[in-house]
Amino acid sequence: MDAMTRVAIGKPKLPKLPLPEGHLSEEKFRAIDRVREALTAQATGGLSPASLAMAFMDWSIHLASAPGKCLELTMKAGQKAARLGAHIATAGIYSDEHRCIEPLPGDYRFTDEGWRKPPYNVWSQAFLLNQQWWHNVTHGVPGVTPHHEDVVSFAARQFLDMFSPSNIPFANPEVVEKAVATGGQNFVQGFRNWLEDASRVATQQPPVGTEKFVVGKDVAITPGKVVYRNRLIELIQYSPATETVFAEPILIVPAWIMKYYILDLSPQNSLIRYLVGLGHTVFCISWLNPTAGDRDLTMDDYRRLGVMAAFDAVSAIVPDCKVHATGYCLGGTLLSIAAAAMARTGDDRLASVTLLAAQTDFSEPGELALFIDDSQLHFLESIMWSKGYLSADQMAGAFSLLRSNDLIWSRLVHDYLMGERTPMIDLMAWNADSTRMPYKMHSEYLEKLYLRNELAAGCFMVDGRPAALQNIRAPMFVVGTERDHVAPWRYVYKIHQLADTDVTFVLTSGGHNAGIVSEPGHAGRRFRTALKHNTDTCLGPDEWVTAATQKAGSWWVDWQNWLVGHSSQTRVQPPVMGAADKGYAPVSEAPGTYVFQR
Repeated sequence: MDAMTRVAIGKPKLPKLPLPEGHLSEEKFRAIDRVREALTAQATGGLSPASLAMAFMDWSIHLASAPGKCLELTMKAGQKAARLGAHIATAGIYSDEHRCIEPLPGDYRFTDEGWRKPPYNVWSQAFLLNQQWWHNVTHGVPGVTPHHEDVVSFAARQFLDMFSPSNIPFANPEVVEKAVATGGQNFVQGFRNWLEDASRVATQQPPVGTEKFVVGKDVAITPGKVVYRNRLIELIQYSPATETVFAEPILIVPAWIMKYYILDLSPQNSLIRYLVGLGHTVFCISWLNPTAGDRDLTMDDYRRLGVMAAFDAVSAIVPDCKVHATGYCLGGTLLSIAAAAMARTGDDRLASVTLLAAQTDFSEPGELALFIDDSQLHFLESIMWSKGYLSADQMAGAFSLLRSNDLIWSRLVHDYLMGERTPMIDLMAWNADSTRMPYKMHSEYLEKLYLRNELAAGCFMVDGRPAALQNIRAPMFVVGTERDHVAPWRYVYKIHQLADTDVTFVLTSGGHNAGIVSEPGHAGRRFRTALKHNTDTCLGPDEWVTAATQKAGSWWVDWQNWLVGHSSQTRVQPPVMGAADKGYAPVSEAPGTYVFQR
């Protein structure tokens, strides 16, 4: 041992000096940054300016240093100008039977016959060609990070859509025709509609028409009782509608970002009423609408106080029976975490697991990935830190941008330029009845799942140990929807690669919400389905589409038959409502009290 080592070992440890009075800790300086970021968010709609700036800088620098790409874009601009010129020259001769470009799938702005007549045909074709050129500008630039490419393309598309001829009164043939027919009264009525909507937003009232869908009166009216309540959930047990029931109950875990009653809308399209009417005992979680006082609720709190507390209640009310667990959207993700943790500890209470439009692999989370990177998450954390939660209007704004043509610009044209009102339906009323997200839980959710993809990687920790989906042995029924922009079905499909059990996968028509609310008799519904045993070869999503069986109608029927096939064949007397002797006495009638929290 040399002299320096001896000195180092023998050096006495100095006592930590107390901080001087009035010392500003690092967190206090950090609070200044968080306040600034929260104020900035009010002007940006919750979008991080730094994230956008980095994306545009990455794209612009690489574009400026790519002469080949610039030459290609110049050539394409000339080609598109020539196509438009040829179209203008021939439009007068051949009308507009031969368009030089067609709108993208799902773009219905130019479907009216008026868009085939001059000068509207020229304006629409010029816009679509310009849109296509800007797609070329923002894609395929050598060296640009894929995420930044998506952000720049998205921003460019939003900017272009502002100037679509469909949004300009004199350039939209439908608006012009309406104005001529009404003597301009459509603009007067449109202005009244705008004033009414603006006043409702300013006074924090729900949209026009939602008053026709009152919770507990028009929607969420399936009879039942709240049999358990804690600080986070109310558990609803629905009253039996048949003399005998299947022995195994169904526990539904909805997403906490919205109210639970998307699965109990009007009587004709209520999934819960449908199940109860066929002899199932159904329980459903109704989540608390968090306030600033709930800012420290964590994801594990949602698992323990939500899913597991509900499991304990159901097991007490319906003892000695396994449970069919069903999770929708974020509720399905949380259910999969809980199921993986249960499998690790030997908890065998699961008869089956059903996931409805729920992701377990977040490596490619669809268009939501546009709002998810380190900078954006840091920005969101500052917003939530100041309030204690993420408000519903901030989340709604992001989802509206993802479908701006459907949710923003089409409404501008229909309600304000045409002077009409889109009829309110129960699903739209439910969509307006959103909830908040507590600070800590939402931060953990975005960081651990969206940013790090810990669940799919098998390193999501529960009670200090990883919760691996591979440990789940209960059979699974998984539903994806064709037009889902929240949980794209190809990534919902990845459950085949993660779970070591039998998986029945269904791909249904519709979007994230409408595809799930797909009652029997709903016109135009169709779906594909296939069963993969745990020993079968896993197909890619496109291969699966080819191999799967295609059916017309509602997937609800197939799911109910699947549940029956995984249940006891002997039906029993319905269980009593609650279990007072075990601490689960009914506390109120359905739909409870949490669903009314604003």
